[in-house]
Amino acid sequence: MKLIRKYLEKDSSGSITLCPEETEDMWHTYNLIQHLDILRATAIRKVVSESSTGTTDKTSVRMQLTIQVESVDFDTQGGVLSVKGRNVEENKFVKMGQYHTLDLELNRNFTLTKPFWDSIALQQVMDACDPSKRADIAAVVLQEGLAQVCLVTQSMTIVRARIEVAVPRKRKGMQGVRDKATDKFFEQVVQAILKYVDFEVVKVLVLASPGFVKDQLSTYIQTTSLRLHLTPLLHNKSKIVLAHCSSAHLASLSEALLDPSVAARVQDTRYSRETKEVRRFWKMLDEDPGRAWYGFGHVKKAIEAGGQVEVLMVTDALFRSADIPTRRSYVELVEGVKCRGGDCLILSTAHGSGEQLGQLGGVAAILAFSVEIDEDESERGESDVDN
Repeated sequence: MKLIRKYLEKDSSGSITLCPEETEDMWHTYNLIQHLDILRATAIRKVVSESSTGTTDKTSVRMQLTIQVESVDFDTQGGVLSVKGRNVEENKFVKMGQYHTLDLELNRNFTLTKPFWDSIALQQVMDACDPSKRADIAAVVLQEGLAQVCLVTQSMTIVRARIEVAVPRKRKGMQGVRDKATDKFFEQVVQAILKYVDFEVVKVLVLASPGFVKDQLSTYIQTTSLRLHLTPLLHNKSKIVLAHCSSAHLASLSEALLDPSVAARVQDTRYSRETKEVRRFWKMLDEDPGRAWYGFGHVKKAIEAGGQVEVLMVTDALFRSADIPTRRSYVELVEGVKCRGGDCLILSTAHGSGEQLGQLGGVAAILAFSVEIDEDESERGESDVDN
């Protein structure tokens, strides 16, 4: 994401103009845009014109439209962001108050105006515009006949290719057919790796599977890259790491990234840190529950009871709330923990770790020491926020 212009008043109202440069930028934008924000962007609209002779002509016109946001939809895999709202600025093609949907495009500027830019929104802009935060992990999670080639960015896991090939089971007299099917399967996986993995950016390519399928794929990659002189694979074979996972589904990816051989290579990435902290929380919840609290009400009550938050984890979905007081309560929680020296992580719901946290209400905290709280009072506090 490129920051084009930033203009904020002393009361934190104002506008920021940004230019999305890659798919992940659309995810950041999705998290930034809220209900009733003002969005100005390029739109294409069909316009009917009438000539002096009475004939009509329908043409597509590219124009700048300004709408007040009513709904936002994002297709994670396609990277398509659509924003619907009413036109709030004079335009010769679109009447005031008329509905229009803006489909934001890569490499085209948009301007977002908010009545109040809070610290979370400004941090999201900073993170999006940081060039060091890119897709530095690639992974292939597979089992016999099924593979998914993924890119793991700082904010989301993107499935670039899903490969399915029918591989016969081991039977007497069927080994030749099985070998051909396996080779066809591995060939398609290799082609997907070459197409979607940029080794100039990626630090590590993880091959993960149950059993020995990953080892077979690794051997196939080595022999095929030598035979066909596949330069990207030959020059980057040191980046390939094997790991165990329980299946070829995305939920198993976090297992692979916690494998010691992989963790040592990706320890400086934000996603790796988030995965470790979520796992540490689950372990703490089992071994020392007085230090592990989840849900807004429970966490808030634990802090009020004197608990020192070591790590606070919050999902980005909570900050997409259309209700301003609700969003403000989460912002205040994060800012309060930071002021007391605690570490705050905002987990993406487009990652497995964020999905897990979402099942716990979207908020979890690891405390420096155990505290006890009144369960009934904490539940009342949580219902107050929800309302």
